[in-house]
Parts: sequence; C-alpha cells; structure tokens
Amino acid sequence: MTILKKEVESKARIRFSDCDPFNHLNNARYIDYIINAREDQLRDAYGFDIYRLASEKGVGWVSAQTQISYFSPAMLNEEVVIQTRLIGATDKSLLLEALMWNSGKTALKALMWAKLVHYNLQARRSETHAPDLVDFFSRIVSPLAADTTFDTRIKQLKAPK
Repeated sequence: MTILKKEVESKARIRFSDCDPFNHLNNARYIDYIINAREDQLRDAYGFDIYRLASEKGVGWVSAQTQISYFSPAMLNEEVVIQTRLIGATDKSLLLEALMWNSGKTALKALMWAKLVHYNLQARRSETHAPDLVDFFSRIVSPLAADTTFDTRIKQLKAPK
C-alpha cells in the first residue's frame, strides 16, 4: 500500500481582481484561494478528482461550516503557500484545515477550517461515505488533539516557537 502525504501544499499568486482598494486580498477571496488550492492538491497529490467523482457517481461535498482567522494581509501580486490537510472524517463529513503563508512560510496569513458534508447530487441529501472513500480518508487524515477547537488552534499558531 502506497503511503500518502498527510499535508499537501501549493503556491498561488494574489491577483489584482481579488484585492480591495488597499491592495489586500479581499477577506472572502481567501476561501476561494484555499478551496481552489485544495482541489488542485487532491488531484495532483492523490489523483482524486472531485469533478470526475461527481459526474461518475453523483456525489460530492457541500460546505456546512467555514471558520477563518486572518493573521496578516496577503498583498497584491504576493506569492503565497497554501497548506491543507484533513483533520477529521466521519461517516458523512470531513473537516479540512488550511494555512496560508507568505512564500517563505515565516508569516502566517490565515487559518481556515471547513466542515464539508458528503452529498448525493441526485437525491439532494447528505449521504454516508462509500467504503473506498472511508479507506482513502483513513490514509490521509491527520487529526489534531481531541480537545483542539478552532480558538485553541489559533492560540497554538500564534504562540512563539
């Protein structure tokens, strides 16, 4: 069995059309950059194509909850590094953690957690993950300590190293 990376990362450049008048990445656009990065990372690192799964099996994931904390602004034309990992998986949902860094990974830009619910597109309701998905998630999940909340995770990341 192939060992899979638990944390994946990719780079993105902050675009003019995504910025506010101060040349900061617009708050709502952080989510778009992170979700787009995760989609590419799943395909590139694991060969997992969410669009093929949707078209062939009629299932996908919908966003149930998103939490984001901004640490420092991402600026126009800046190259950022987006790291993502699966920190939780249940029979019907996933919990994704994403960190956006400056290019040298010395300054954290944002932390995001997203709860995604497995969804049957034809039945229009949540659905239990198929056994092959459960197996895949078990191979890439990297849980935090059981008592870690979003707020305690922020404190961990802000703590001096």
